[in-house]
Parts: sequence; C-alpha cells; structure tokens
Amino acid sequence: MTVVTVEVFVSNFCENCANARLMVDQEISRLDKTRFDVCYVDVVERIDHAVALGVLATPAIAIDGKLVFTGLPAAAVLQAALAEHIAVDDQ
Repeated sequence: MTVVTVEVFVSNFCENCANARLMVDQEISRLDKTRFDVCYVDVVERIDHAVALGVLATPAIAIDGKLVFTGLPAAAVLQAALAEHIAVDDQ
C-alpha cells in the first residue's frame, strides 16, 4: 500500500486557508487516514517549492507532487480526487 502525499499550501493572509485545512482533514477521514500523508505548507516559508509546483495563490492543494487545485474546491470534488489516487494505487 502506497501512501498518497497531500500538500495544502496556505498563508497567514488567506481567508480560505482554514477552510481548506478543515476540508482536507474531513475528506481524508471519510476515506482512510492511513492512506494519506498530509502536510500544510506555508508558502512564505517554502516559496521555492510552491513556485516549482505552480502555486500562484492560496489555498492550493497538491496530490503526489502535482498541483491539483488552486482555490477551495467543492468537498465532493476533493473527495473524488483523493479517492482516485487511492484507486490508482490499488490497481
């Protein structure tokens, strides 16, 4: 079983970043917490990494090293993206 890496890019001046953190935690809990490694990345502290992935605004969510969402996605859309990464690993 491979663990899916989820990076949530946040900043102190971002109004939706707290919502993004909460949503990611909730959707991962609905799937299987043991299948995910979640980290919250402060774009100011890790600007080079954020830019390398194409993060231009916060919140942003990368899954397995690829930028998947810029902005706050709908919960169902996030859950589908996370579930897809688990399904790919299960094949």
